Formats: sequence, structure tokens, C-alpha cells
Amino acid sequence: MSTAVRTAPAARVVDAVKVYGTGDTEVRALDGVSVGFHAGRFTAIMGPSGSGKSTLMHCAAGLDTLSAGSAFIGDTDLSALDDRRLTLLRRERVGFVFQAFNLIPTLTVAENITLPLDLAGQRGDREWIEALVDTVGLRDRLHHRPGELSGGQQQRVAVARAFAGRPDVVFADEPTGNLDSRSGEEVLSLLGRTVRQTARTVVMVTHDPVAAAHADEVLFLADGRLVDRMPDPTAERVLDRMRLLSQSEDGDRARLLAQSPDGVNSPGKRGT
Repeated sequence: MSTAVRTAPAARVVDAVKVYGTGDTEVRALDGVSVGFHAGRFTAIMGPSGSGKSTLMHCAAGLDTLSAGSAFIGDTDLSALDDRRLTLLRRERVGFVFQAFNLIPTLTVAENITLPLDLAGQRGDREWIEALVDTVGLRDRLHHRPGELSGGQQQRVAVARAFAGRPDVVFADEPTGNLDSRSGEEVLSLLGRTVRQTARTVVMVTHDPVAAAHADEVLFLADGRLVDRMPDPTAERVLDRMRLLSQSEDGDRARLLAQSPDGVNSPGKRGT
């Protein structure tokens, strides 16, 4: 990959801070995170429960707003957009794959794939869409409805839909959470293959080390901070790193409780 491509992330956050609530109910979900997601790369985000991984994805995708710092899609600062322009940006430049598939049951596979384009009143690139259909292996299912497909096939439809509009970046939130291991493996291989074949960008939140091992790089969050990165991950190395993070969290919690006069103070509230 050329240096020119790497210097222009498809998405990034800079000094990202996200705070929910105030006073005693304050939750600091992100605490000064800066990271870029480059074109043609598949990145997984991992961390213990409450580490801020889902919050990071939501803010980077423009589904939620930051309390401080900046989020960009390409060179576009999301904080500078009003609701209408932000909706248009998400529709035209961002794709989403969710755990629950989110297909329309009354539409065919072909209609579900092109739904975002149809809603935007766009014809789309037919050659691109035809190539996507072949990439996800659904050529013989185009006239079926979601209820006639397996879970893995439904998620493949969702993947094709996410890429149909040639987005700058696709965000995937636990995309294999509702799938058995075999179907999950197929969807993860599909995501990786699509990144390589189309030079698009995928950012995936997952709790599964096996899923994360399909990525080019894994980012690890803890307490709302970026604490580690792992290029060329394997499931074993990711699992070991997650164990260390969990042990560190348990140790921090125990130390705070030991320092508390009454032994019941909370070690702090965190994001998801």
C-alpha cells in the first residue's frame, strides 16, 4: 500500500472524549482517544466490558457525538455538520453491519442490497453491485426473502448492502454475534476478502478473539483509553492480551476498594 493512502485515513478520531451524565452519575466512556482507520485495512476493536469500544465506534461513525475532540470521515469534521448533512454523510459515505442483520423481511435479497441507494434516489454502480453479489456468493438467492435464508446468508446480504454505495468505511458491530461458528467464519472471511478486493475500510467491534484474528490489526481499549495495538493478530495472542487487560482491571478495582474507608466505593463508571 502506498504512503499516500496511509496518510489519509478513511475515518479517525482525535483526542476523543465522551462523557455521559454529570456529577455522581458521570460516565467517562472515552478519555482522549486518537486513532485513524486507513483505506484498505480491516481493524478490530476489543476491550473488557465497559472499555469504550462500542462508544468509539458510534462516535467515529457519526451515530453519537463527542463531548470533546474531533471525529472525521475522510477530511470531513463530523462536528461541523447539522443533523441533515450528517444523515446524508452516513448514507453516502458510511456503511453499517449489525449483529441483528436489520434486513427488511418483505424485500428480496436484491432489494435489500440496494435499499440504501434506493432510499437516496441513486441508481448506484451496477457493475460494482454485481461484483458484490458474486463476492458474497448470493447470485442464486437474489429473489429470495430473508426468511428463506440462513443466518449466515442474511448477514452476507447485510455485508453486501453495507458496501453497495461504495462507502469510505464500513462499521461492523459484533457482526457474528448471532451466528454459529461456521457461519461466523464465513462472514469474517467475507469481510476480509471484500476489504482486499475493493480497497475499502472495515472497523469491527468484537469480544471474540477468533473474530479479531481475521483483522489486519487489533486495537485494545481499557477505561476509555487506547492501551495497545496488535498487527497481524492471532486468536491466541489476542486472548492472552485480553486476559492481561481483565487481570489489570481486577487488580485496579481491588486496590481502589482496599483504599476506600468503608470498602464499598466504586472504582469508577465506564462506557461500553
